Amino acid sequence: MPHYLVTGAAGFIGARTSEILLEGGHTVTGVDNLNHAYDPRVKEYRLRRLQAMPGFTFVKADISDRQILQSPISSLRLDAVINLAARAGVRASVDDPWAYVDTNVTGTLNMLELCRRSVIPKLLLASTSSIYGADPIYPTPESESSSEPLQPYAASKKGAEALAHAYHYLYGLDVSIVRYFTVYGPAGRPDLAIFRFVQWIIEGRLVRINGDGEQSRGFTYVDDIARGTILALKPLGYEVINLGGHEVITINELVRLVEELTGKTARVEHGPANPADMRTNQADVSKARALLGWQPQVSLAEGVKRLVDWYLAEREWAREVDTS
Repeated sequence: MPHYLVTGAAGFIGARTSEILLEGGHTVTGVDNLNHAYDPRVKEYRLRRLQAMPGFTFVKADISDRQILQSPISSLRLDAVINLAARAGVRASVDDPWAYVDTNVTGTLNMLELCRRSVIPKLLLASTSSIYGADPIYPTPESESSSEPLQPYAASKKGAEALAHAYHYLYGLDVSIVRYFTVYGPAGRPDLAIFRFVQWIIEGRLVRINGDGEQSRGFTYVDDIARGTILALKPLGYEVINLGGHEVITINELVRLVEELTGKTARVEHGPANPADMRTNQADVSKARALLGWQPQVSLAEGVKRLVDWYLAEREWAREVDTS
């Protein structure tokens, strides 16, 4: 069976992608540095689940460290590198852009070099809808400009995409770049809105919203994103593919949905809008349908219900997760 290297394996999308691969009988070597970009208890929870599954091997390492090219990872016989390790989040990238360049640019370069040196035929790179900048057309196709990023996060992902194209051109490396739109689900990132809203509303805490709450996002459930990621491992040459964004909802509507699903009333406080935030996003996924046969399957109402159910089941520790 195929053997995959998944970087960012303890991350939100990396963990779920690894689980689905393992459930399909594949073997996975997972790499993660378990950093403190957000509360590490969530990463430790995901990692424990993976380590209980047959076929999974974990390596604690930082892909931005060039020494990884001399590590035992370099001798693995791999069918593909799935590079999901990243510093994510538009706001935090404004405060510490160097961390984003280290992981997203240098880390991607190291994984490209690993593919070249170890003759690994495929690299899949996770990118972001934030790359489209201000005022693209909606739904946004891959052909929209990605050359005017608004934050260091998006700029670092653009740099990673450009490096991947260079390695495709120079060395014939088969590359799929998947641009994720807003992803949510159980054990998600606690610095993102849906996890925060579920925790804050269930625990009776103040719900803080940047701006008027009428900004919107195209949310997609993590299982749908992981499935699309795995489908994009097929030989494609060099392709950039949107995944997600099929169900658009405002932040105010999202709060009302969580209220409905939890039976609790939110105490909402509006603050100033964050200039790093985009007003909306929505993906045109026609290319994913045509190339991958991919279509989102989980509705927003069902997906948020699964997140609420997960939170209630894990509430003993999840209530303590830092969502500040």
